[in-house]
Amino acid sequence: MMALTHFDAEGNAHMVDVSDKPVTAREARAAGWVRMSPETLDMITEGRAKKGDVMGVAQLAGIMGAKRTAELIPLCHPLPVTKVAVEITPDATLPGLRIGATVKTTGQTGVEMEALTAVSTACLTVYDMVKAVQKDMEIGGIHLVMKDGGKSGRFEAPRT
Repeated sequence: MMALTHFDAEGNAHMVDVSDKPVTAREARAAGWVRMSPETLDMITEGRAKKGDVMGVAQLAGIMGAKRTAELIPLCHPLPVTKVAVEITPDATLPGLRIGATVKTTGQTGVEMEALTAVSTACLTVYDMVKAVQKDMEIGGIHLVMKDGGKSGRFEAPRT
């Protein structure tokens, strides 16, 4: 088992020193979902939400969340994010919205946390925008789908 890198020899939390790591292209994808009633989903997809374009606002929120990850997660490095794409897809079988994010950078550490933060922020924004209509929505399934680059190379989550 690998040692946890965010703790020093005495067990104190610290930011990992990445200054000696090579600069490489990095990419990560994450996914999650917001489950809701079919009526709430219809309201969103038909553009009838009182707060406006739910999917458009959530998409922008996800992008903003990725860019601000280091301000939210204490030991994350601030990164020069070069791409953030957030996709929101209605899914009647859920029922709800499936949310995915892809983040890229060229740097000394990966963008997994940025992709996960993008998805989380987008999911929370959906909830916020329609909570007046349905308070019992569920947010879930947030996970890393893929990461590539750096010393550890490529990782792909098993498909479930």
